Amino acid sequence: MRVSSIKYQVSSIYRRKTLVLVIFVAIGIIALQIPINVLAGAKVKFTLFDLFAPISGMFLGSAIGAVAVVAMQIVNLIVHGFREVQTDSFIKLLATLRFLPLVLGVLYFSVGKSYSSSERSESRSSRNSSRPFGTTQGKQARTIAKAVLLVPLLSILAFNVHPIGRTVWYYSLFWLIPLAVWPIRSRFLLARALGSTFTAHAVGGAVWIWAFNLPAAVWVSLIPIVALERSIFALGIAASYILVNNLIAILSTKNLLFKSVKVDRRYVVKLLH
Repeated sequence: MRVSSIKYQVSSIYRRKTLVLVIFVAIGIIALQIPINVLAGAKVKFTLFDLFAPISGMFLGSAIGAVAVVAMQIVNLIVHGFREVQTDSFIKLLATLRFLPLVLGVLYFSVGKSYSSSERSESRSSRNSSRPFGTTQGKQARTIAKAVLLVPLLSILAFNVHPIGRTVWYYSLFWLIPLAVWPIRSRFLLARALGSTFTAHAVGGAVWIWAFNLPAAVWVSLIPIVALERSIFALGIAASYILVNNLIAILSTKNLLFKSVKVDRRYVVKLLH
């Protein structure tokens, strides 16, 4: 009887986790169909997916979130064809597939998850009761955090090593934003969103200049556009997070989700508390 009960509980956990994944995939595929901008130098489009993808790691976990984002992109490419993907060279393929910026944006947003003070206290208690696991998990998180913070720095370096890039070096100053907002990302959702979108932008920009050799004048003209565009993206990412956070809160109140799917109570509508 006890064995069957355990099997049922395990099955229930998997069903509920699968439900969260299905929700994200469904929203992601819909978001991929709604274009909002076109990348300079190619026919590749930004879509609402760019506002939704970064938050996936917060609810699914960094690794699963990143894999889910790539999987959704692949499904979308299979359905709509690869006409926007350029295969002239590996660097153009990397640039137009856009997997790397999305994945790193997910990692930035999800590293060091942000919860309310009561949830942090609960998390600390849990770590104290299981010290070895908590310590290992903490080390892994710190390692990932250091790697994520290296991304904008390496992007700045890659951009400025390019002959055109070094003539418009000030364009790459945008990519210091993820570093600047890092200390406050846990307290301010918008800071986390800004860091995420500019991390993705840093990787994309560094790859893009090597792939397409856009002239300096184009990069200069993009500066005000990027400032506005990424501000809107950050607001969109924050809004997506709040929306999904509340959706998961609703499902949790209906006992449809496993408790390991965390909800940030700071961004839950009061009626759902």
